[in-house]
Amino acid sequence: QLQLVESGGGLVQPGGSLRLSCAAASGFTLDYYAIGWFRQAPGKEREGVSCISSSGGSTTYADSVKGRFTISRDNAKNTVYLQMNSLKPEDTAVYYCAGDEVCNGPYGMDYWGKGTLVTVSS
Repeated sequence: QLQLVESGGGLVQPGGSLRLSCAAASGFTLDYYAIGWFRQAPGKEREGVSCISSSGGSTTYADSVKGRFTISRDNAKNTVYLQMNSLKPEDTAVYYCAGDEVCNGPYGMDYWGKGTLVTVSS
C-alpha cells in the first residue's frame, strides 16, 4: 500500500505563500498514482483542492483556489507539490494529500497522508 507524508505547513500572514510537499515513504513510488490535495477546516467537511494525474498532464483545481494555487509533481523526487500564493484566512485548514489510480473526490481516494496544518492569520 502507498504511504504518503505531507510537509510544509505552518503559520503565514494573509497574502503570503507556502509550498506543501507530498512525498512517498521509503520503498514506495508515486509514479503510477494520481495525487490530490484536500483540506478540512474545523467544523467543515473535507473538500478537494487540487489533483494531478500520474503523468502530470492533467490538473484540476477547486474554484476557490484557481489562480492562486499550483499543483506539480516531480516523479524523479517522488514528490508532489502544492504552491499556495495569495493565501487567505479561509484557506486555514489541515491539508491532506491522497493517492489513487485516478483523481477522485474527497472520500474516494485510496491512500492518505496524516495531514499538515496551514494557518493563515495576522
